[in-house]
Amino acid sequence: MHYIRAAVAWRNAINARVTSLLAALLWTLGSGGVLFAHHSFSMFDMDQDVTYKGVVTEYKWMNPHVHITVDIKPGRGVVQATVGTWDVEGGSTNIMGRQGWTRATFKSGDAITLVGHPMKDGSKGISLFYVILPDGKRLYHDIARPKGEGQAQ
Repeated sequence: MHYIRAAVAWRNAINARVTSLLAALLWTLGSGGVLFAHHSFSMFDMDQDVTYKGVVTEYKWMNPHVHITVDIKPGRGVVQATVGTWDVEGGSTNIMGRQGWTRATFKSGDAITLVGHPMKDGSKGISLFYVILPDGKRLYHDIARPKGEGQAQ
């Protein structure tokens, strides 16, 4: 009988360790994705604002960042280096939603004027500051506003 109790105690101890290890592994894997999913904005030149006019080819209303894909065509006053497809990174749906954005703000084919911060490496991507709609209304990425609009940057 003593051997049976010892075997049961040993099995319970092993099960407890395995359960603890599995729980720790699952927690690490689960939180690791969240911890590493977000990046900094260090790849953007946040001290420089650029303005581009183009046409929306795709609008993704999703977290962790809203993305707008914009096609900039050659034309009068367009710098050749800006011609092409650009990835525009906004904020989270929560942050942008508080500024008036929705999943229906843009559709493919919409004309758009963007103001944002360019990639430091010169690739075709910007961190969105704001959008100027055809009627002149501005939609901001977050609460930051140009100094001329009465809000601190």
